Amino acid sequence: MKKVAVMVIAALIVAVSALEIQYRNQSEIRTLTVSTTTSLYDTGLLEEAIAPAFKERYGIELHFIPKGTGAAMQDAKNGVSDAIMVHAISKEVKFMEEGYGVNRKVFAYNFFIIVGPEEDPAGINGLTPVEAMKKIVQAGRENRAVWVSRDDGSGTNTKEIALWKMAGFDYGQIKNESWFAATGTGMGATLNYASTKKAYTLSDSGTYLKYRNEGLIDLVALVDSGEELINVYAIILISPEKFDRDSEGAELFANWLTGEEGQRIIGEFGKDKFGRSLFYPAVDVIKDQKEPYFSWIVKYGMIEDNGKITECPERFRYGDRMSFFEFG
Repeated sequence: MKKVAVMVIAALIVAVSALEIQYRNQSEIRTLTVSTTTSLYDTGLLEEAIAPAFKERYGIELHFIPKGTGAAMQDAKNGVSDAIMVHAISKEVKFMEEGYGVNRKVFAYNFFIIVGPEEDPAGINGLTPVEAMKKIVQAGRENRAVWVSRDDGSGTNTKEIALWKMAGFDYGQIKNESWFAATGTGMGATLNYASTKKAYTLSDSGTYLKYRNEGLIDLVALVDSGEELINVYAIILISPEKFDRDSEGAELFANWLTGEEGQRIIGEFGKDKFGRSLFYPAVDVIKDQKEPYFSWIVKYGMIEDNGKITECPERFRYGDRMSFFEFG
């Protein structure tokens, strides 16, 4: 009995020691928390490509919280994030002006598209974005079409509101009309709902291609050209003066994301599954001023700063370990 007891005790000691080692190893894993727009997350870019490569390079895990841009910024304001990855420049500037964000870097772009049922009851196929929005309103008011909005304060919703304004409509008014539906959810769920209702909606091209090619939705791209549809993504680090977050790790991630390896991964993602990239790396386009996309990124993704155009005005820069594009 004594021998059995000794063996049991020894086994328990070994088990406890193993658990202690496992816990110690887990506690030593460095993790960055990034609040992100749903389009980057829903496509799989972050979890399938970015996170594994970054962890392999630096041993740091990336934990993503996918929400609309507005909600992602609110997370950061609540102190839960080390960085945000978003695509709504007006909101980004306000976020930095409020003292929450520093060291903004543009890292990718793709395009918004207006998608809808193949029958295209509003007749928008091939029109400019502004003309298409006008046609959708007309068809909606004649009970021939339905529009679905995310209505969630996201970057996509921000672009949608801007397009309605360009077309001469007030978003706050038309959203109450009978042909206008709102989901209050992310891009994937909104595409699913629009497909079910045979409705029109605005989507980023990456999420649309993923859902379309995987047979999740029955919608076609009807309007996909025009500079006003460019969709510019930026990463913003959380100010160390606001919260005690891992600013050093966030800087490392931002520099890697806009460096050679991060940009290559962004450019290659989606080619094997979809035959084309879901996102385009922005750094070389900006650095080499490749037209027409350089001018479009400058117009819709850069910020004026004392006579210069830059991705991050000087007043929002922190430390000396990051560099920024500026022109003028």
